[in-house]
Amino acid sequence: MNERPALTLSEVLYGLTGHTPKVSRVTSTPISQVIIDSRQASPGAMFVALPGKHTDGHAYVADAFQRGAIAALIHHPVPGDWAVIDTIGEAPLPQDLDAVHLPVCIKVANTLGALQRLATYWRGEFSVRVVGITGSVGKTMTKELTWAVLRRRFSTLKNPGNLNNEIGLPLTLLQLRSTHERVVLEMGMYNLGEITQLCTIARPHVGVVTNVGPTHLERLGSIERIAEAKSELIQALPPGGVAVLNYDDPFVRAMSEKAREGVRIFYYGLTQEADLWASDVLSEGWEGIRFALHYGGEVVHVKVPLLGRHSVHTALCATAVGLIEGMHWEEILPGLQNSGVQLRLVSVPGINGSILLDDTYNASPVSTIAALNLLDDLVTSGRKIAVLGDMAELGDFTEPGHRKVGCRVVTTASILITVGTLARLIAEEARACGMPPHSIIQVQTNQEAIAYLRQIVQPGDIILVKGSRSMAMEEIVVALQEAKGGD
Repeated sequence: MNERPALTLSEVLYGLTGHTPKVSRVTSTPISQVIIDSRQASPGAMFVALPGKHTDGHAYVADAFQRGAIAALIHHPVPGDWAVIDTIGEAPLPQDLDAVHLPVCIKVANTLGALQRLATYWRGEFSVRVVGITGSVGKTMTKELTWAVLRRRFSTLKNPGNLNNEIGLPLTLLQLRSTHERVVLEMGMYNLGEITQLCTIARPHVGVVTNVGPTHLERLGSIERIAEAKSELIQALPPGGVAVLNYDDPFVRAMSEKAREGVRIFYYGLTQEADLWASDVLSEGWEGIRFALHYGGEVVHVKVPLLGRHSVHTALCATAVGLIEGMHWEEILPGLQNSGVQLRLVSVPGINGSILLDDTYNASPVSTIAALNLLDDLVTSGRKIAVLGDMAELGDFTEPGHRKVGCRVVTTASILITVGTLARLIAEEARACGMPPHSIIQVQTNQEAIAYLRQIVQPGDIILVKGSRSMAMEEIVVALQEAKGGD
């Protein structure tokens, strides 16, 4: 394993050009971190000037330098009189780098491509084992719980938050140090080929696919194409690698056929046909879930602090990776107890003694029904109120997806408030499935939902708030919390 503690400017230049620069005071300078936001710059940082939809990072090079950054990757001129190392051309590096004064701009053909090329080089310097995780729903929670399990034995790096794309994944890999033994990477995608690109950079040994659903259906056109995009992770695994597949999802189960010869298939699920399976799943509401784990003739009874019966698949994924990496139950089970993993759906105090279930990060039919199932499991002295917004990017599944949610609401909530145009389909189907019309409220904006909730919320009510990211339904949660704080 590489023993160097961190990137240096020399390694940056070699990773970008393939040419080894002459040893100098400048090239031996260590890089403390690689950033794309100049406000995060600290002494020793390298800033990557990425062009964006609303602003161009090249405009913030001076700000990064002022905050202590010593280098910046650029692909066009920037304001200021800074030294420039041009890496483009047949002889990309000057001979006398000691003549260069820090901070320095490093000119490349394309800053995003350079970031990815540098991350690919740096990943290749380490013999660390990499776990890649993808799926339509539950990627981030699965990544967090898998990290919580692996770190019980191994020094483990993970991508923070949901930095799972062509920018976030390279930034994570550039944090690699010789002390790391495992890396857990969430891999997101919007289109075909994107996970293949991430795998080229990360070179995973273990690939986990949680599920395939209609998320991003509008972009990809069909569930089959979404499954094809997710399966790129499995196709990228090398001989000796392991594909961890959800046996309960037929699209995921079929990905075993995409694996190269020599790749081991490890199934998890709720049926004994899987290698690792769970039975007797019981939701205890706020207290978490209980289930029995079955593996290789062993039965282990588990309770984990995850909300909702659907979370058993998250626990199975993390357990599967732990087993694959040679861990024992004595190490895996404490890792499953990490209560900080419940990232997306959290409960917070609301107005008038109510409880808000904040699941506003995003929404699909699968994740919304899972949230409604949790609402159904919870015991309360008050009512159960579902505040549901539009679910975007569902393509041809837009109407059936919203209607499927509407039918499930009837048996889980006593009051339904829909927000937005598409969510009216939820209200319409709930009414058709038997929910009393007076229990269904349709509004267009978050502000209307907030006004109505302030009038009706009573002590003991549990209010689920969920919708697509574009709906910004966290405004509802914040407003109702603020109302409590202002009393």
